[in-house]
Amino acid sequence: MKVPQFSPFLSESDYHSIHSCFEKNWITEGPKAAEFSAQLLELTGAKYGVFAPNGTLGLYLALRSIGIGSGDEVIVPDFTFIGSANAVEMTGATPVFIDVNRKNFQIDLSLADKLISPSTKAIMPVHIYGTVADMDAVKSFAKKHDILIVEDAAQAIGVHYKGQHAGTFGDVGVFSFFADKTITTGEGGFIITNNEETYNNLLYLRNQGRINRGTFIHPEIGYNFRMTDIQCAIGISQLSKFDFIKKRKAEIKEMYFSLLMPLEELTFFEPDAEAEWIPFRVGVLTNDAHELMKFLTQAEIETRTFFYPLHKQPCYRSLLEKMNLFDKDFPNTIFGYEHGVCLPTFPSLTEEQINYVCKTILNYYGK
Repeated sequence: MKVPQFSPFLSESDYHSIHSCFEKNWITEGPKAAEFSAQLLELTGAKYGVFAPNGTLGLYLALRSIGIGSGDEVIVPDFTFIGSANAVEMTGATPVFIDVNRKNFQIDLSLADKLISPSTKAIMPVHIYGTVADMDAVKSFAKKHDILIVEDAAQAIGVHYKGQHAGTFGDVGVFSFFADKTITTGEGGFIITNNEETYNNLLYLRNQGRINRGTFIHPEIGYNFRMTDIQCAIGISQLSKFDFIKKRKAEIKEMYFSLLMPLEELTFFEPDAEAEWIPFRVGVLTNDAHELMKFLTQAEIETRTFFYPLHKQPCYRSLLEKMNLFDKDFPNTIFGYEHGVCLPTFPSLTEEQINYVCKTILNYYGK
């Protein structure tokens, strides 16, 4: 039985959702984008929002909108997809890597004070694997050092911390709609803020330095970072299925927990008690993770490691040397990569497939 790591949750309703774009002959960003944006703002509780072509460019826009640029430093978890750091690099600023905790691999603020320098302008908590970082600690740290907060909430649409939606705690937050996210438009991102000045900056930055299209006068320097109505129509259709997706992901998680929890060899990724969890992946930790993944691959089950440490990425080697960073500074990120396995968690995953994944893991451990 083949089990992919993920499969986009698309159906006939998503296919039919784009018909009106062709009927009205409006395929660039327009009425569907306005409708999708309004629904996302209602979901998150944010005042303002704009689209981006993808999550990485969304982070870039978010950083630029609050003034991050050349010579600045932004604290970024060492445990995240490389797009988080690359967005900082795109602005001309420098990502400063910080380790994460070992329970759920969210940013560890107890290590952050020593990373502060006169160039530190912001911190970027990343809400990993569909839950939320300890935003009380993040806000307290940011206030203490008078720095800004950019939330990378790419994996956390619909997720709350103490009843408040991810992405709304900081100065600006960013979501992704890539194919494996809870809500997908294939590619796409959404940036939210409660600050009107930041929102206006975003409008100029994403629309060629002007507020509205149809004019050739450009008061600011800006770029084309829009989405299409075709993508937004799919997004609207996806949001209509959000409750089902959330419920199904919870059911998948519970099946994994039920079938694999008795294994002493495994430890499960778990969120903090006050953080909601809509699993982006169900993660397990084991001493022989990479051997287990080879075994799963042989059984035609597609595997994923946890994230590779950013400080060890070849493209950031010069930064590592410049900042005098060593493996000893990131024990938990390294532990996660060496011991973590991501189990398939997409909504169309069948009970038969989950049983097959779990049976294969049990067989590996001779159980």
